[in-house]
Amino acid sequence: MTSVPGNYALAAPAVAPSAPPQPSSSESGARRLLRTGRARAARQEQEDEYVEFAQAMAERLRRTAFLMCRDWHLAQDLTQITLTKMYVSWNRIHGTVNVEAYSHKVLMNALFDHRRKGGREFVGIATGDQLDSPVPEAGPELRMTLLEALGTLPERDRAIVVLRYWEDHSVETVAEVMGVSTTVVKSQSKRCLQRLRRLLGDHRALLLEETD
Repeated sequence: MTSVPGNYALAAPAVAPSAPPQPSSSESGARRLLRTGRARAARQEQEDEYVEFAQAMAERLRRTAFLMCRDWHLAQDLTQITLTKMYVSWNRIHGTVNVEAYSHKVLMNALFDHRRKGGREFVGIATGDQLDSPVPEAGPELRMTLLEALGTLPERDRAIVVLRYWEDHSVETVAEVMGVSTTVVKSQSKRCLQRLRRLLGDHRALLLEETD
């Protein structure tokens, strides 16, 4: 302390702490380049994973769409819509959801949206030659018979059957995709299979196993 006339004391001026050393411009530039490189690598990895997913799922989605709408051209459009929406959402959903099941949910929503906007179901002669049957030994004629039988089901019931027996999703996954309870999936599946068995007649034992 320093004394001054009048018995006042003046404190010594505080010494400001020294500022931390700033990185040089070359160091800052290197760090930015490193962060940019890591971000680009992460984006490229996500891009590669999406491409792998799309290549693996495109034909499956197209088949599912055809079973629902019986029009290969519309099925192709619905598949493209689905893959586009999956690409836009990929960063958000990848690693957090079952992307296969999620893609089927996007596909079904695209189909239902198409119907709500006035799109009609194709009623011409469909060909099932490109379809796989739940039972591999079923020939083209049997696949055609089953396709026609599926076409008699209400759209949402058909979706449950296709997801459950063609895509082999669990009851829980189908319930999530369709936005209904597992009880609804079980009851609708049973009712639809009973109807399909009546329509398929002699072919029912080959195409659809008896289930509870």
